Amino acid sequence: MGAEPLSNNHEHEHELALAQPHPPLVLGLQPSALVDHVARVDWSLLNQIPGEQGGSIPVALEELEYILKEVNAHVLSCPGDPSPVKTIAGGSVANTIRGLSSGFGISTGIIGAYGDGEQGQLFIQNMIFNGVDLSRLRKKKGHTAQCVCLVDALGNRTMRPCLSNAVKVQAGELTKEDFKGSKVVAFN
Repeated sequence: MGAEPLSNNHEHEHELALAQPHPPLVLGLQPSALVDHVARVDWSLLNQIPGEQGGSIPVALEELEYILKEVNAHVLSCPGDPSPVKTIAGGSVANTIRGLSSGFGISTGIIGAYGDGEQGQLFIQNMIFNGVDLSRLRKKKGHTAQCVCLVDALGNRTMRPCLSNAVKVQAGELTKEDFKGSKVVAFN
């Protein structure tokens, strides 16, 4: 599966993200880091998975893994796209923060928690690549939330998030220091 960006030195990158000289102007509060697996698929796969096409229905980790396995058999080819599945940091807050940073050059950061596995590293890598300050992001033992985003030939999205066992930052863990110096907080 594709990931953005790929690097061999994850810990060093996270240290660089922590070394921001000034607090970010805009902070995003997303309690659980989330990784999206986005793929263009044919309707036959959409007919095999539970729930309506075009909706978002939570699934267990086993269901998410099954869907990801099936994606390769049902992927729609896109000219010039080397990877059938694009794996990126996701969630409405992370998408907003990443877009403000990479698209507009606005200083951004995110508050939340990510898991200690591969998906957590993918979240970290993608946010660093896009210039997001991660100094307020907590690493915890456990899983990072994931969502399979299946896109049909018409561009409609069918999403199956797996959030139930994901690590998250709790309200009691937040401090005034987390918000110090920032002007705007985005949350969902």
